[in-house]
Amino acid sequence: MASLEGAAAPEEQRLGPVLRRHDQVQHSTTDQRLLDSEGSSEWVHTDPWRVMRIQSEFVEGFGALAELGPAVSVFGSARTLRDSAEYAVGVKLGRALVEAGFSVITGGGPGAMEAANRGAHEAGGTSVGLGIELPFEQGMNAYVNLGVDFRYFFVRKTCFVKYARGFVVLPGGLGTLDELFEALTLVQTRKVTRFPIVLFGTAYWSGLVDWLRETLIAEGKASPRDLELFHLSDDVDEAVALVTKEVGPGVR
Repeated sequence: MASLEGAAAPEEQRLGPVLRRHDQVQHSTTDQRLLDSEGSSEWVHTDPWRVMRIQSEFVEGFGALAELGPAVSVFGSARTLRDSAEYAVGVKLGRALVEAGFSVITGGGPGAMEAANRGAHEAGGTSVGLGIELPFEQGMNAYVNLGVDFRYFFVRKTCFVKYARGFVVLPGGLGTLDELFEALTLVQTRKVTRFPIVLFGTAYWSGLVDWLRETLIAEGKASPRDLELFHLSDDVDEAVALVTKEVGPGVR
């Protein structure tokens, strides 16, 4: 085999799907870097390694939820108090969804999420929590009987949509709004189809709906038909009927 010692660096280098030229050419091979035990451990914090972590989160999440069956994701504030009317509604909603033949998926935290998980658990259904690693997170609530913790929001949100047949959105804050508008965008752009979304609590959500109508749509930033992407309700039975009528158990 001819010696490569002293050979000039190539002007163009292909490493799998990656093309490197000029000063971006690497002077060692992938195998050399893999087998080299010396050097910094900073590689575990690099973007390619993060891709592997992201992949592992998808694998774990998909594996845990693959056999879940029909489910509805319920969103709402982690700050909802246990002795509040909103908490009681969340419990009733979780129970009603189970009685309608659906599992309940939440973010696994306290407040409204705990309420929906509690209703599902006490009704004998599958109560799912998809948690997220946060510096101030309180951990998975006690009513979750199938839980997955995520590092990355976008992986978690994929699982919220992939394994749910619809969303019920209880009063909540920025995280709830993030999840709501993510779902609305997916439906608007037809990335998902036949995906009912119910905003529970007319008094809470009416200001937002008015802004969508009087500002967003009035200025041409959205279509009047976008208001048909969701329903408003103040009644648990109606909300369950709305979120389940378009997609029954076993239908996607």
